[in-house]
Amino acid sequence: MMNWSPDRYLGFHDLRLRPALDLMGRISMTPPRTIVDLGCGPGNVSALLLQRWPDADLTGVDQSTEMLERARAEIPRAQWVEADISCWYPDVAVDLLFSNAALHWVGDHPALFARLAAMLGAEGVLAVQMPANFSAPSHRLIRELAASSEWAGVFEGVRMGEVLEPDAYQSLLSAHFGEVDLWETSYYQRLSGEHAVFEWLAGSTLVPYFDRLSEAQTRAFVSGLKPMLASVYPVRPDGSVLFPFKRLFMLARGPVHRVPRETC
Repeated sequence: MMNWSPDRYLGFHDLRLRPALDLMGRISMTPPRTIVDLGCGPGNVSALLLQRWPDADLTGVDQSTEMLERARAEIPRAQWVEADISCWYPDVAVDLLFSNAALHWVGDHPALFARLAAMLGAEGVLAVQMPANFSAPSHRLIRELAASSEWAGVFEGVRMGEVLEPDAYQSLLSAHFGEVDLWETSYYQRLSGEHAVFEWLAGSTLVPYFDRLSEAQTRAFVSGLKPMLASVYPVRPDGSVLFPFKRLFMLARGPVHRVPRETC
């Protein structure tokens, strides 16, 4: 299980929330009675879901104890469940299943999305956002450094995440839902500071890498990575760093094909 830092993750609070808000803005449905925030993290998106649908019963599911402690403290009225989202299953049918920047950490998406469809009621809505930035220079440089001779064998089996091509999700979702809408958006994010891109990645993409390292190894890895990132994402004259980030969005409504309920 990865060790997440709520404070570090929320260091770019507004920028990390923007895709969730964009996804939420595309949802048109009868006010849901039950909402699940799958991979809820510290509850920052859960709070927005409850602002929009204040009468709903919300359940947040995450595998990180630290993230859920923050969520419970901020939103005591919601139900918080510590569980592996690849295995968890709700007790009742869900009206809105929302997941922001979480499902890329889960493998076997054909099986996963079949399970998600089975969680929803007849008019249920699935709303998902995942990063689609894995071919960007930032992620390529992480992989290059991790695969170098200095770190041989240390990161074997570490995953950045799994995201298929959009046409694969179109086929996947169409097999289980009556309505499907997919789109991609590239966010040209203006960050502040010489090593701002590293700080962004340290709160998310780099977490499974740091989990493999001692404190001394972490310092060595970071000292190697920072200049690599700075060379590709230079500081602009105004002091900002431009960090393009592509994200994949999907909305699916009305599950038409259900699989038997399974848990791990």
